[in-house]
Amino acid sequence: MNALASVVEPNTYRPSDDEPFMNERQLAYFKAKLLEWKEDILRESKGTVINLKAETENHPDLVDRASSESDRALELRTRDRQRKLIAKIDEALRRIEDGSYGYCEETGEPISLGRLEARPTATLSVEAQERHERRERVHRDD
Repeated sequence: MNALASVVEPNTYRPSDDEPFMNERQLAYFKAKLLEWKEDILRESKGTVINLKAETENHPDLVDRASSESDRALELRTRDRQRKLIAKIDEALRRIEDGSYGYCEETGEPISLGRLEARPTATLSVEAQERHERRERVHRDD
């Protein structure tokens, strides 16, 4: 998909229902959006690593130490969530390359542009996601 090489700025273009679904311009838009999001996360995580390294000091006060350990645990949980999100972003980028981006994994129907705008890593349409969540609730309640 060499046409995707031309970068579409997410700030100057918004996909519309008036154009063909997942045309080159829409694909380029979502690719740029995903890459920008990934770059932001990576930049944040570098800051987290620097903060964690700087925060290795030993606190003589028990309350300070507990607070520092709590902050560190929160940072590590956040980093883990970010790592999982980067994997989802990478998967969405692969779907852009293979032509399956924007289509529901369950039904094959287009995922609404509004949903993709809000959640560019979405793999299910709103309806399929709701069915999935209902099934999870039923199994969880068993």
